[in-house]
Amino acid sequence: MSGGITNLSRRAVLMGLGAGTFVLAGGLGNVSNAQEAPKKYGGEGMPGGLKDDPRLFVAVAADGTVTILCHRAEMGQGVRTSWAMVVADEMDADWAHVTVDQAPGDEGRYGNQDTDGSRSMRHHFQALRRIGAAARQMLAAAAATRWGVPVAEVTVDHHSLVHAASGRRLGFGDVAEAASSLPVPARETLTFKDPAKFRYIGRGDVGLVDGFDITTGRATYGIDVRRDDMVHAVVARPPVHGGKLAHYDVTEALTVPGVLKVIVLNAAPLPSGFLPKGGLAVVAENTWAALQGRDKLKLAWDDGPNASYDSQAYRAELEAAARSPGQVVRDDGDAPGALKTAKRQITAEYYIPHLAQAPMEPPAAVAQVTGNRCEIWGSTQAPQTTRQTVAKVLNIPEANVTVHQTLVGGGFGRKSKPDYIAEAALLSRAMDGRPVKLTFTRTDDLHHGYLHTVSVERLEAGLDAKGKPVAWLHRTVAPSLSATFAPGVKHETAAELGMGAVNTPFAIPNLRVENPEAEIHTRIGWFRSVSNIPHAFAVQSFVAELAAAAGRDPKDYLLDLIGPARQISPADMGDSWNHKEDPALYPYDTGRLRAVVERAAKEAGWGKPLPKGQGRGIAAHRSFVSYTAAVVQVAVDAQGKLTIPRVDIAFDCGPVINPDRVRAQLEGAVIQGISLATLGEISFKAGQVQQNNFDTYEVTRIDAAPKDIRVHLMPAATYDAPLGGVGEPGVPPIAPALLNAVFAATGKRIRSLPIRDQLKT
Repeated sequence: MSGGITNLSRRAVLMGLGAGTFVLAGGLGNVSNAQEAPKKYGGEGMPGGLKDDPRLFVAVAADGTVTILCHRAEMGQGVRTSWAMVVADEMDADWAHVTVDQAPGDEGRYGNQDTDGSRSMRHHFQALRRIGAAARQMLAAAAATRWGVPVAEVTVDHHSLVHAASGRRLGFGDVAEAASSLPVPARETLTFKDPAKFRYIGRGDVGLVDGFDITTGRATYGIDVRRDDMVHAVVARPPVHGGKLAHYDVTEALTVPGVLKVIVLNAAPLPSGFLPKGGLAVVAENTWAALQGRDKLKLAWDDGPNASYDSQAYRAELEAAARSPGQVVRDDGDAPGALKTAKRQITAEYYIPHLAQAPMEPPAAVAQVTGNRCEIWGSTQAPQTTRQTVAKVLNIPEANVTVHQTLVGGGFGRKSKPDYIAEAALLSRAMDGRPVKLTFTRTDDLHHGYLHTVSVERLEAGLDAKGKPVAWLHRTVAPSLSATFAPGVKHETAAELGMGAVNTPFAIPNLRVENPEAEIHTRIGWFRSVSNIPHAFAVQSFVAELAAAAGRDPKDYLLDLIGPARQISPADMGDSWNHKEDPALYPYDTGRLRAVVERAAKEAGWGKPLPKGQGRGIAAHRSFVSYTAAVVQVAVDAQGKLTIPRVDIAFDCGPVINPDRVRAQLEGAVIQGISLATLGEISFKAGQVQQNNFDTYEVTRIDAAPKDIRVHLMPAATYDAPLGGVGEPGVPPIAPALLNAVFAATGKRIRSLPIRDQLKT
């Protein structure tokens, strides 16, 4: 890789054209949309759709440098690298002459740009292959014209065009300009590279294109952006969700050296979605002065309708709801009847508190409003949503909002919500167009984020004489994230229920899933893996409990419940969502689920004896149309101290594009899964978040991390198979596998997260 990230895509393209060097840039290819079927899935079904025009994503300079534009957010998952690998491989480009640029936010031009839902490579792999193949064929056609030979006689060989019969050879740059004037080949005329000849895809030996800049501090994140004449701002927001500013006195704040202005931000009415919470913003010459000024504000709040929100009391409400019938969302057979007549009934309730994404880089952005235009520089996962939100709060056309996407210093779903960017935009307007950097402190982030929902999951099973379930009742109770955006929402949505609640694949004749009501009292949003976390925790813990009740090995019991390999239509399980993927391409494949269970168990040495005080636990889950199983090994000493010697995680996402990045994602998922299981909790008292920083909202430190994480990737037969997601599916099975291991080691069943000191009591 010669150039790495420049993050100045528009300028790069303009420079290339101005120098007369380029070529495959320009044009708005939207031809593919005209041929789409009415029902769209995957990338085609996303807002903005999917674009595969090489002129949008590939430029070739006269010196042969290939620049590939990535329109997804880079937040540690290596998408820029993997993205370029696919295009470069299909082009047969030399990686040493490939650079990557970051696309600005422009959904109309580039297609959907939301980096969430573990979709980047899943949605785009085939489109990227088409982009690379089309670019290769355009270059070959240009070479054929230059030589006056049939295009069929031209081959592409590692950044060169070759006419074997005459021994002639040209570089990509030699024909780039001519290639740029050729029409883009139609999809049906594209020929793809033989996967056996892939140089980069699937090999795992390509380094991160931005790895050097990231590890040496040269990379620019949202919080690093500097603009001429820029000022800095922090906001004092209502401590209770839905609260408003009642009285204030800014006299002392304005005496702080460096403080320039204090600005009122109006609170949006509930449900407020991505709109700012309101409050008082202190604008200063630097962030320190702004913080000092905020400390001097004298504020009184009207706490509004959520002033009494209390986590302990609310948990009791959720538990009460879970113990009463709720909205039936799946009903196979007669679960209530079978429960009554079963030889034995087992019941358990599981609790997961609110969680915060707590990215290492807190939310930060710079905005500059000039007239009726706004320019944004920020670490956002969703540039299009940012444009829409900023346009709404400024009351300007969406097209007048420009978003420059920086590196994202951790997102986990938080930076899909542009409330902080909207605040920056409002403040820039109030500062007469000066660029304003809005920064969240860590406390701001924990107090005013979009939390992972709190949940109680109640499961009841009826067992026959052999300990096999004949009835299964699952009640899932949690405020829906949709209630953050729409009034009156008291039930989980189809998407949330499709994350491991309704689509339990077990071969049980009587199976019911219910969803009682739950009220929302704070902002709730996406957290990595979303509702898969509580559902997988409950279901996979309960399976181990049933195995114990039946006197069975939990791995064997789990496999028996999964049953024989078969492909189940998600619709047959009440799952109308299926991660927005075509159910014909993405059925629920129990054979793949079985396979990851067997692989993880085999690799972990399942069944082999362990020292006293140690145990293994297993769990498996399908999410984002990938299949994951984990075996966690724990050791618990006499004082209740928990250590984790080893985790084995088996993963089937279909074709693997960048094995190194997939392993890294799973390793990170293991750490995050352990963190939320052992430490993570956001709690409320009198409507306010009780945690302020990493001393009270702890995350797993290196000394508590597993000593050994082993990732086992399942092979795919073909690169034409549908891809599954990678970024999120590693998280859900970790907590239940860990708690199942704790039970194996100690005989103690923990059903409430986080573990914290429960092993010491």
